[in-house]
Amino acid sequence: MRYVKWGLVISVLLLILGFFHYTLPQRDIVRIVNTEVRRVDFGTNSIFWANSDTGADGTTVNRDVRFIETIDPDGKPIVYRNEDTGWGWPPYFKLDSSNLQAEARDLVSTSEAPKWVAVRHYGWRNEFLSIFPNAVGVKPVAGPDVRLFPWGNVVILSVLAIALIFVWRAWIQFRERTIDPLWDDAEDAMDAVDQKADQAKARARGLWSRVLGLFRKK
Repeated sequence: MRYVKWGLVISVLLLILGFFHYTLPQRDIVRIVNTEVRRVDFGTNSIFWANSDTGADGTTVNRDVRFIETIDPDGKPIVYRNEDTGWGWPPYFKLDSSNLQAEARDLVSTSEAPKWVAVRHYGWRNEFLSIFPNAVGVKPVAGPDVRLFPWGNVVILSVLAIALIFVWRAWIQFRERTIDPLWDDAEDAMDAVDQKADQAKARARGLWSRVLGLFRKK
Protein backbone atom coordinates (compact mmCIF):
# COMPACT_ATOMS: atom_id res chain seq x y z
CA MET A 1 0.00 0.00 0.00
CA ARG A 2 2.89 2.33 0.77
CA TYR A 3 4.33 1.83 -2.72
CA VAL A 4 0.93 2.59 -4.30
CA LYS A 5 0.70 5.81 -2.27
CA TRP A 6 4.18 6.97 -3.25
CA GLY A 7 3.54 5.96 -6.86
CA LEU A 8 0.44 8.18 -6.95
CA VAL A 9 2.31 11.07 -5.30
CA ILE A 10 5.21 10.83 -7.76
CA SER A 11 2.81 10.58 -10.71
CA VAL A 12 0.96 13.74 -9.62
CA LEU A 13 4.24 15.61 -9.11
CA LEU A 14 5.47 14.55 -12.57
CA LEU A 15 2.20 15.73 -14.13
CA ILE A 16 2.50 19.11 -12.39
CA LEU A 17 6.15 19.52 -13.40
CA GLY A 18 5.36 18.49 -16.97
CA PHE A 19 2.50 20.99 -17.12
CA PHE A 20 4.71 23.87 -15.97
CA HIS A 21 7.62 22.83 -18.19
CA TYR A 22 5.33 22.82 -21.22
CA THR A 23 3.45 26.01 -20.38
CA LEU A 24 6.00 28.40 -18.89
CA PRO A 25 8.04 30.52 -21.31
CA GLN A 26 11.56 29.47 -22.23
CA ARG A 27 14.23 31.27 -24.24
CA ASP A 28 16.78 29.86 -26.67
CA ILE A 29 19.76 31.70 -28.14
CA VAL A 30 19.77 30.75 -31.83
CA ARG A 31 20.46 31.96 -35.35
CA ILE A 32 17.47 32.08 -37.74
CA VAL A 33 18.23 30.40 -41.05
CA ASN A 34 14.81 30.23 -42.71
CA THR A 35 11.09 30.92 -42.35
CA GLU A 36 8.39 29.12 -44.25
CA VAL A 37 4.73 28.13 -44.34
CA ARG A 38 3.69 24.47 -44.51
CA ARG A 39 0.39 22.70 -44.91
CA VAL A 40 -0.07 20.54 -41.81
CA ASP A 41 -2.51 17.64 -41.41
CA PHE A 42 -3.54 17.21 -37.79
CA GLY A 43 -4.16 13.89 -36.09
CA THR A 44 -3.75 12.59 -32.56
CA ASN A 45 -1.07 15.24 -31.98
CA SER A 46 -3.55 18.09 -32.49
CA ILE A 47 -3.67 18.86 -28.75
CA PHE A 48 -0.06 20.07 -29.00
CA TRP A 49 -0.91 22.62 -31.69
CA ALA A 50 -2.42 26.03 -31.06
CA ASN A 51 -5.16 27.81 -32.99
CA SER A 52 -5.33 29.04 -36.52
CA ASP A 53 -4.97 32.80 -36.96
CA THR A 54 -7.49 34.70 -34.90
CA GLY A 55 -10.61 35.21 -36.98
CA ALA A 56 -9.95 32.21 -39.25
CA ASP A 57 -11.81 28.90 -39.31
CA GLY A 58 -10.21 26.67 -36.67
CA THR A 59 -12.34 23.57 -37.38
CA THR A 60 -10.44 22.33 -40.44
CA VAL A 61 -8.31 19.19 -40.16
CA ASN A 62 -5.42 20.83 -41.99
CA ARG A 63 -4.19 24.36 -42.47
CA ASP A 64 -1.12 26.43 -43.23
CA VAL A 65 1.27 26.85 -40.31
CA ARG A 66 4.21 29.25 -40.12
CA PHE A 67 7.58 27.83 -39.10
CA ILE A 68 10.85 29.44 -37.99
CA GLU A 69 13.96 27.34 -38.60
CA THR A 70 17.02 28.06 -36.46
CA ILE A 71 20.46 26.76 -35.49
CA ASP A 72 21.76 26.96 -31.92
CA PRO A 73 25.40 27.82 -31.01
CA ASP A 74 26.30 24.10 -31.01
CA GLY A 75 25.02 23.66 -34.56
CA LYS A 76 21.84 21.83 -33.53
CA PRO A 77 18.72 22.66 -35.58
CA ILE A 78 15.67 23.89 -33.66
CA VAL A 79 12.38 24.40 -35.49
CA TYR A 80 9.56 26.47 -34.01
CA ARG A 81 5.97 26.79 -35.11
CA ASN A 82 4.47 30.26 -35.15
CA GLU A 83 0.77 30.12 -34.25
CA ASP A 84 -1.66 32.45 -32.53
CA THR A 85 -2.76 31.37 -29.06
CA GLY A 86 -5.68 33.81 -29.12
CA TRP A 87 -7.67 33.90 -25.88
CA GLY A 88 -7.16 30.21 -25.18
CA TRP A 89 -4.60 28.22 -23.25
CA PRO A 90 -1.79 28.86 -22.55
CA PRO A 91 -2.66 32.50 -21.82
CA TYR A 92 -0.05 34.24 -23.96
CA PHE A 93 -2.77 36.16 -25.83
CA LYS A 94 -0.64 35.95 -28.96
CA LEU A 95 -2.46 37.53 -31.91
CA ASP A 96 0.46 38.67 -34.04
CA SER A 97 1.98 35.55 -35.59
CA SER A 98 2.10 37.34 -38.98
CA ASN A 99 4.15 40.18 -37.49
CA LEU A 100 6.42 37.73 -35.68
CA GLN A 101 7.04 35.90 -38.95
CA ALA A 102 8.09 39.17 -40.59
CA GLU A 103 10.43 39.98 -37.69
CA ALA A 104 11.97 36.52 -37.89
CA ARG A 105 12.39 36.80 -41.65
CA ASP A 106 14.21 40.11 -41.19
CA LEU A 107 16.66 38.42 -38.78
CA VAL A 108 17.68 35.54 -41.09
CA SER A 109 21.47 35.22 -41.23
CA THR A 110 24.25 32.93 -42.35
CA SER A 111 27.03 31.19 -40.45
CA GLU A 112 29.53 33.63 -41.96
CA ALA A 113 27.63 36.68 -40.70
CA PRO A 114 25.44 35.41 -37.86
CA LYS A 115 22.69 37.40 -36.16
CA TRP A 116 21.96 35.86 -32.79
CA VAL A 117 18.47 36.17 -31.34
CA ALA A 118 16.61 35.03 -28.26
CA VAL A 119 13.49 33.11 -29.20
CA ARG A 120 10.88 33.05 -26.44
CA HIS A 121 8.63 30.02 -26.73
CA TYR A 122 6.62 27.40 -24.90
CA GLY A 123 6.01 23.73 -25.59
CA TRP A 124 8.13 20.74 -26.57
CA ARG A 125 9.85 19.38 -29.63
CA ASN A 126 9.17 15.72 -30.35
CA GLU A 127 10.09 14.26 -33.71
CA PHE A 128 8.09 11.06 -33.16
CA LEU A 129 4.86 12.97 -32.46
CA SER A 130 5.71 15.77 -34.94
CA ILE A 131 5.19 18.54 -32.42
CA PHE A 132 7.10 21.81 -32.20
CA PRO A 133 7.51 24.55 -29.58
CA ASN A 134 5.47 27.66 -30.35
CA ALA A 135 7.53 30.84 -30.72
CA VAL A 136 5.94 33.88 -29.06
CA GLY A 137 8.72 36.44 -29.51
CA VAL A 138 12.17 37.11 -30.97
CA LYS A 139 14.76 39.61 -29.80
CA PRO A 140 18.27 40.29 -31.12
CA VAL A 141 21.06 39.65 -28.62
CA ALA A 142 24.77 40.48 -28.55
CA GLY A 143 26.05 36.97 -29.13
CA PRO A 144 25.64 33.22 -28.56
CA ASP A 145 27.01 33.40 -25.01
CA VAL A 146 24.31 35.75 -23.70
CA ARG A 147 22.56 34.47 -20.57
CA LEU A 148 19.10 35.85 -19.86
CA PHE A 149 17.56 35.64 -16.40
CA PRO A 150 14.03 34.15 -16.48
CA TRP A 151 12.27 37.06 -14.76
CA GLY A 152 8.91 36.07 -16.21
CA ASN A 153 9.04 32.56 -14.74
CA VAL A 154 10.21 33.90 -11.38
CA VAL A 155 7.28 36.33 -11.23
CA ILE A 156 4.73 33.72 -12.35
CA LEU A 157 5.95 31.07 -9.90
CA SER A 158 6.18 33.62 -7.08
CA VAL A 159 2.61 34.78 -7.63
CA LEU A 160 1.46 31.16 -7.82
CA ALA A 161 3.31 30.30 -4.59
CA ILE A 162 1.74 33.29 -2.80
CA ALA A 163 -1.69 32.26 -4.06
CA LEU A 164 -1.18 28.67 -2.87
CA ILE A 165 -0.02 29.89 0.56
CA PHE A 166 -3.08 32.15 0.79
CA VAL A 167 -5.42 29.28 -0.15
CA TRP A 168 -3.70 26.96 2.33
CA ARG A 169 -3.99 29.49 5.16
CA ALA A 170 -7.63 30.11 4.29
CA TRP A 171 -8.28 26.36 4.40
CA ILE A 172 -6.51 26.02 7.77
CA GLN A 173 -8.58 28.85 9.22
CA PHE A 174 -11.79 27.42 7.78
CA ARG A 175 -10.97 24.01 9.23
CA GLU A 176 -10.13 25.45 12.66
CA ARG A 177 -13.27 27.64 12.78
CA THR A 178 -15.78 25.31 11.15
CA ILE A 179 -14.74 21.72 10.65
CA ASP A 180 -12.81 21.12 13.90
CA PRO A 181 -15.65 22.43 16.17
CA LEU A 182 -18.14 20.26 14.29
CA TRP A 183 -15.86 17.29 14.66
CA ASP A 184 -15.41 17.99 18.38
CA ASP A 185 -19.19 18.27 18.80
CA ALA A 186 -19.63 14.98 16.95
CA GLU A 187 -17.05 13.30 19.20
CA ASP A 188 -18.76 14.73 22.29
CA ALA A 189 -22.12 13.45 21.03
CA MET A 190 -20.62 10.01 20.40
CA ASP A 191 -19.11 9.99 23.87
CA ALA A 192 -22.46 10.98 25.35
CA VAL A 193 -24.19 8.19 23.45
CA ASP A 194 -21.59 5.68 24.63
CA GLN A 195 -21.98 6.90 28.20
CA LYS A 196 -25.76 6.55 28.08
CA ALA A 197 -25.39 3.11 26.54
CA ASP A 198 -23.05 2.07 29.36
CA GLN A 199 -25.49 3.43 31.95
CA ALA A 200 -28.35 1.56 30.31
CA LYS A 201 -26.32 -1.66 30.33
CA ALA A 202 -25.47 -1.12 33.97
CA ARG A 203 -29.15 -0.59 34.89
CA ALA A 204 -30.13 -3.67 32.90
CA ARG A 205 -27.51 -5.77 34.66
CA GLY A 206 -28.70 -4.46 38.06
CA LEU A 207 -32.33 -5.23 37.25
CA TRP A 208 -31.44 -8.70 36.06
CA SER A 209 -29.42 -9.31 39.22
CA ARG A 210 -32.38 -8.30 41.38
CA VAL A 211 -34.71 -10.60 39.44
CA LEU A 212 -32.30 -13.49 39.82
CA GLY A 213 -32.00 -12.68 43.52
CA LEU A 214 -35.76 -13.01 43.97
CA PHE A 215 -35.76 -16.46 42.39
CA ARG A 216 -32.84 -17.59 44.55
CA LYS A 217 -34.68 -16.55 47.76
CA LYS A 218 -37.61 -18.74 46.78
